[in-house]
Amino acid sequence: MASKAFYAVVAGVGAGTGRSVALRFAQSYPVVLLARKPESYQDIVSEIKQAGGEAFGFSTDTSDPSSVKSAFDSIKKELGDKKLAAAIYNVGAGFAVKPFLELTADDLEGSLGGSAKGLFNFAQATLPGLLESVGTAPHPPTLIITGATASVRGSARFATFAAGKFAARALGQSLAREFGPKGVHVAHVIVDGAIDIPRTKSYNVNEGKEDGKINSDAIADSYWHLHTQHRSSFTQELDLRPYVEKF
Repeated sequence: MASKAFYAVVAGVGAGTGRSVALRFAQSYPVVLLARKPESYQDIVSEIKQAGGEAFGFSTDTSDPSSVKSAFDSIKKELGDKKLAAAIYNVGAGFAVKPFLELTADDLEGSLGGSAKGLFNFAQATLPGLLESVGTAPHPPTLIITGATASVRGSARFATFAAGKFAARALGQSLAREFGPKGVHVAHVIVDGAIDIPRTKSYNVNEGKEDGKINSDAIADSYWHLHTQHRSSFTQELDLRPYVEKF
C-alpha cells in the first residue's frame, strides 16, 4: 500500500535505471524525478500517473547548488508536509572514454561535477529531510548512490570517469559512517556491467548470452531491498553484475 505521508526522490532519470527505480518506488510513495532536461522525466511521470501513482518532475542540474535548492523549494511547494523516505542519486556524468593525453580539464571537471559535486549538493539537500523521517517512516530513511565498475577500478581510457566515481564512493562511505548511527541508511551500489537499455541493444556484451546485460528492473528491486533493510543489518555497499560477467 502506498504511503501518502512520505515521498521518494530520484535524481538522474532516463530509459534505464532511473526509470525502473522511479517505477518501483512509485508503488509505495509519490516520487519526484530530477533531471537536467524535461524530456528525460516527462514520459516517466506520465507512465507512473497512468499506472495510478503520483509523480512530479523538475529540471535540475545537480552540479549547481542553486539549481538543487530551487528544485527542493519547488518540491516543498508541491508536496507540502510530505516527508522524505528515500533519495536515490543516479546521475551519470563525465563518461569520456579517451586516451589520457587527449583528455581535457573540462572532461575531469564534468566527471567530478556530476558524480562528486552533484552528490554533495543532493546529499546536503536530502539528508535533513531523511533525518527528520527517522522513527516515523515505514522503512529506515535511505540515501542510495549509483556507482559503476569505475567506482572501484580505474581502467585504461576511463581516467576522468573513474576519478568522479571514486570520489562519489568515498563521499558515500563518509556519509554512511556519519549518518548511519543517526538512523539514515546510506548505501552505494556498484553496477558492474552493461545495463540492458535501448542504447546498448547493439552492444556485444558477454558473448551475447541471455541475461548477459543487467536488467534495470532487477537493479530497482535491489534498491528497494536496500531501502527496506532492517537497521540491524544495513548494507553499505552492494555490487550487481550478470551471472556471466567477469570480476
